Amino acid sequence: MQFNDLILEVTKWRKEIHQHPELAFEEHKTSQKVAALLREFQLDDVFEGIGETGVVGVLKNGKGPCIGLRADMDALPMKELGECSHKSQHDGCMHACGHDGHTAMLLGAAKYLAQYKPFNGTVYFIFQPAEEGAAGAQKMIDDGLFERFNMDAVYGLHNWPGLPAGNIAVNEGAIMASVDTFEITIEGKGCHAAMPHLGIDPIISASELVLDLQTIVSRRISPLESAVVSVTTFHSGDAFNVIPEVASLTGCVRCLAPETRVRVEELMHEYINGVNSANKGVKVTLVYRKGYPVTENHKEHAQIIYQNAKSLVGEEKVHFNLDPSMASEDFSFMLQERPGAYFWLGVDKKDEDVVSLHNPYYDFNDDVIETGVRFWCSLVERLVAPTCGS
Repeated sequence: MQFNDLILEVTKWRKEIHQHPELAFEEHKTSQKVAALLREFQLDDVFEGIGETGVVGVLKNGKGPCIGLRADMDALPMKELGECSHKSQHDGCMHACGHDGHTAMLLGAAKYLAQYKPFNGTVYFIFQPAEEGAAGAQKMIDDGLFERFNMDAVYGLHNWPGLPAGNIAVNEGAIMASVDTFEITIEGKGCHAAMPHLGIDPIISASELVLDLQTIVSRRISPLESAVVSVTTFHSGDAFNVIPEVASLTGCVRCLAPETRVRVEELMHEYINGVNSANKGVKVTLVYRKGYPVTENHKEHAQIIYQNAKSLVGEEKVHFNLDPSMASEDFSFMLQERPGAYFWLGVDKKDEDVVSLHNPYYDFNDDVIETGVRFWCSLVERLVAPTCGS
């Protein structure tokens, strides 16, 4: 098998997956395609239905380390506005985050490694569902991912607008933020808008609270820490001449350190309690939901990614300890269970405007498929270590 032929095949898979996107935990056809290809590559074992729609392929070759390589498979509930030849055939659903590319590149690595086996040990190819807000990684973990497949380390890749195509970035420590969500309900007393003195206006208290919440980051958290508190929805009332009974706010909190995450939640409760104790006549309740934790790389494994990237693409194309992103990633759950690292693969084309992830015009840059496949293969070849415990 010529490597160029493999890349053409991977590109074909990528476009087919792009045409048929599936949402979180609905990746049935994608999973079936992945499992069928892994069996075609003659892996030792292929397991389906892990975390509902997840797939794990197992490739063994003698004694050595046991490592996991992860790709996410799910799409987003968005209408694709671009006009590429492989445009989504499912209205209101598209691969706007490049998971089609992640899946195809890992399949390419699996095919190459299964044919040549240039390593000693065991490789677990993890095809994960539901990264986009539904915690598919945790679902796979709860379904016994690391008990059934004894990995010494686990690695994850994400394509990254903002980096030139073929460049690679990795951090020691935090690379993606945690994310939590909140819902705040402000209950007042409704009345005629012409007689506001007869009611208790929840909109006033909600408006004050929106501004107060911004002081958590600006005045209550150290400037040396990183946090974002965003109120993203504000709903109240249905008529122009009625002061409503209830107002509601929702939003999200993002942090780069676990201790900051804890502190922001404490402060939000403090602010809510302050409104309730101020005797303004309103009742405020907060529902705070923990989401993805900080994606925090283990230093030793960040160095492994860094050294492998330098060998593959050259030191000038490798970025170490860049500013982390305040976006979030559920690969963080896997890094809480096993050592490993998460890294970015640049996709920006020269002389073209950057199209961000989660944009209705986004399409994975197939020019980086070769770099992605080669990276996974070279990482596996590099990781020759003492025998694992399986």
